[in-house]
Amino acid sequence: MGAIKEVLTIAGSDSGGGAGIQADIKTFQELGVFGTSAITAVTAQNTQGVSGIFPMERGTVRQQIDAVGSDFEIAAVKTGMLFDASIIEETAKGIRRYGWKYVIVDPVMIAKGGAALLQEEAVEAMKAQLLPLATVITPNIPEAEVLSGIEIRDPETRLLAAKRILDYGAESVVIKGGHGNDPDFTEDFYLHTGGASLMLRSNRISTRQTHGTGCTFAAALTAEMAKGAPMNEALFTAKQFVQAALGHPLNIGSGHGPTNHAAFRNFSGKGEVQLV
Repeated sequence: MGAIKEVLTIAGSDSGGGAGIQADIKTFQELGVFGTSAITAVTAQNTQGVSGIFPMERGTVRQQIDAVGSDFEIAAVKTGMLFDASIIEETAKGIRRYGWKYVIVDPVMIAKGGAALLQEEAVEAMKAQLLPLATVITPNIPEAEVLSGIEIRDPETRLLAAKRILDYGAESVVIKGGHGNDPDFTEDFYLHTGGASLMLRSNRISTRQTHGTGCTFAAALTAEMAKGAPMNEALFTAKQFVQAALGHPLNIGSGHGPTNHAAFRNFSGKGEVQLV
């Protein structure tokens, strides 16, 4: 394998450039890995919302995965918006076919503006086919509630939800805390099947420039894992990356604007994150 690590994102395209494939590739570049992609759907969207979703045919997704898998030495793969059960199945088959070691599953379900990005029947396919292949799954609180069937109200219910998600076969889970109720802090909670846990806390930043934060966190985690960082360090860097991106907004668009993917590199303060 060459000096630079090669990674793959299997996800949807965001015409507004703040999330999806575009956010992933920007994050990969910023963190020094080479990004490849398989596009699962094209969306027409901007900072105000999603106006159209155009899924790829299953065979198109398979051909993209095979084109990458047959030529690149993929050190880690991230999945994002997969849209329906057939694309989830094709993605899982591709991961098994190439035996990719590190699999980061971001279970994208709902856009910032409220548009559904995953069909309801696809949730069961994700649980049965994709989660057993995941090194780590990165749901936000609403996604974790859907996957676990547990309403997350406090640390106790969050722990129960994490354990339920791990029951589907994932090696570990990190429940992102951006949707939490604490007005001062956000907490990302990590749990491994072996029982190891980790909490990453950061100051809550009051901003509407939040589009693509979930994609960006998972992409940063993918990049760091590809480079061989231990899980706790990879999580810490991913959290720092997003915190910096939120803390130095670009103020683009009139709705939920994109985060600043260059902030981690350009601003020496980076993102203030605590392990608790």
